[in-house]
Amino acid sequence: MRAAVGLASPRRSKALALRSVLLVILGVAVVASLTIGATGISLWEVLWKLLTGQELSRLERTVLWDIRAPRTFMGMLVGASLAVSGAVMQGLFRNPLADPGLLGVSSGAGLGAIFVIVVSGAVLPPAVLEFFGYAMLPLAAFVGAWAVMIALYALATRAGRTSVATMLLGGIGIAALSGALSGIMVYMADDIQLRELTFWGMGALTGATWSKLLVAAPVMGLATLAALSLGQGLNGLSMGEATAHHIGIDVQRLKRRSILSVSAMTGAAVAVSGGIGFVGIIVPHLLRLAVGPDHRTLLLNAAIMGAALLLFADIVSRVIVAPSELPIGIVMAVIGGPVFLWILLRRRGVVDL
Repeated sequence: MRAAVGLASPRRSKALALRSVLLVILGVAVVASLTIGATGISLWEVLWKLLTGQELSRLERTVLWDIRAPRTFMGMLVGASLAVSGAVMQGLFRNPLADPGLLGVSSGAGLGAIFVIVVSGAVLPPAVLEFFGYAMLPLAAFVGAWAVMIALYALATRAGRTSVATMLLGGIGIAALSGALSGIMVYMADDIQLRELTFWGMGALTGATWSKLLVAAPVMGLATLAALSLGQGLNGLSMGEATAHHIGIDVQRLKRRSILSVSAMTGAAVAVSGGIGFVGIIVPHLLRLAVGPDHRTLLLNAAIMGAALLLFADIVSRVIVAPSELPIGIVMAVIGGPVFLWILLRRRGVVDL
């Protein structure tokens, strides 16, 4: 027991030190995100004007406050939500390749969002659309993600026990069904809706506004905070459900809380940013390699690293084909695809790095 505690203490210290480094990297990413863009307006120039009492131009206020600032905050929230969702799913399934996208949660969220873009105007009363306003899209995406996770949970649970294998296989089937239904609605879309769906499907933060942030931020923020409290339970679950139960963890309650938080984070993130993959796989896995599998530190570090990673990917998307922008989902696929293959090969023993 003492040896285990002695081993855990250096790992925990290492994780805390890594957190400090990640916070510095995140700070750099935030400054870069507020500074870099198609318009040659620097954050430092704006701060200097504010400190010296000079008046900002209308262009500077618009670019920095109305365009870059909400985009930066949205990128941080989406990156943190996706990374923490992946870490929770991997802890829940005890598999480093588990991810909301692989289990169909992202597909369910996308189905809800596509429904709002294409069909909602024809099937829902105008009063309902007017009442929900900007909240309609993230709410529908959340409901879609939540419905998929509940369906998977019900499908895989028998006599109070949840089969991980059944849930993974069921996720593949539900993802295929969600994709088929999405395809039907895409086929029904007009030209304007198709453009919106195409760009949305590739993932982007260009549509970030304070209004969208006001709707999505509470959902992602509260769900992320709720997920951060699952660390101790996920640590116990890593030793097996029977062991976790014997040490006092309510396994089924832990699963329900995990499912709800992942659904909320993924649904809101997909709604405001579209399809951005691989964040939930590569961030937790790299952190486990660096500091070990302790979820008490892993979840918070994943949130910080996910936020920084998505901000840097967004910066790359702005400058690589400037003055146009490359969808951030493509940038993350270029980064995450090779890393995912490396994780897969490493688990099979093909590579040992």
